[in-house]
Order: sequence, then C-alpha cells, then structure tokens
Amino acid sequence: MKTIMEILDTKGAEVWTVSADQSVLEALTLMADKNIGSLAVLDGGQLVGMFSERDYARNIRLKDRKSADTKVGDVMSRKVCVISPRHTVEEGMALVTDKRVRHLPVFEGDKLAGIVSIGDLVKAIIADQKFTIEQLENYITS
Repeated sequence: MKTIMEILDTKGAEVWTVSADQSVLEALTLMADKNIGSLAVLDGGQLVGMFSERDYARNIRLKDRKSADTKVGDVMSRKVCVISPRHTVEEGMALVTDKRVRHLPVFEGDKLAGIVSIGDLVKAIIADQKFTIEQLENYITS
C-alpha cells in the first residue's frame, strides 16, 4: 500500500498557510484563489491550528460574524491531528475517520512537509484497488 509520502510526491508538497492574526476574509480569499479547502495556521513557523471551510461555516456564517473583522485564530481548529510521510494511506484514512477531520498536516520531524486531504487518501485507495483488480483480471484471463 502507498505511503503518505507517495501521495505528496504525486500531488506536490506545497502548503498554503496563514497566521492566526490574519482575517478570515484574507484566509478565504487565499483558499478560493488556490482552490483548496484548508490552510495551516502558523505562528513563528510552528503549527498552531488549521482553518477550513468547515470552520468558516460553523464559526462565521452560522454565527453571523463578519469575515473581515474576525481573526483566523479566533475560529481555527486548535486540536490538529498530524501524520508522518512514512505512514500508510490506510493509517491516514483510519486517522481522518476516527478523528473526524478532513485534512492532515504531514510532518517530517518538526518540519511541515505537506497536507493530505481525505480526498487524496480516497483517490490513492481507489487507484490501489483498481490496480489490484486489473492484476487479478490479467491473471484470470491469461
């Protein structure tokens, strides 16, 4: 089975970040511009949270707050689950399922090496299953 590193090798390891002091509007603008669903929130290079579309929906939209007047740090998710590049895709899927999160920052030691989403994990699992099915079909027909 694939590792988290193999996903990052395929999709790229670029990570978009914001600081806790930036406005939610700035974060949303970046997310829309980059077509992504979450941002790592850094303070002095250290991960302090994640900001996602879910955080916006639950903490801004539903509470009728103003995106321009609210800081990311006030509404971000502070409890962040992380994974290492050596973990398997199955381990990543188990983690997102158990912790009910959609994005996992990938850490190599103390360095943020990328982010994988639940979509990335599902795509990798489907590709692996497709490969297995093709191999079995080839075995049966030959």
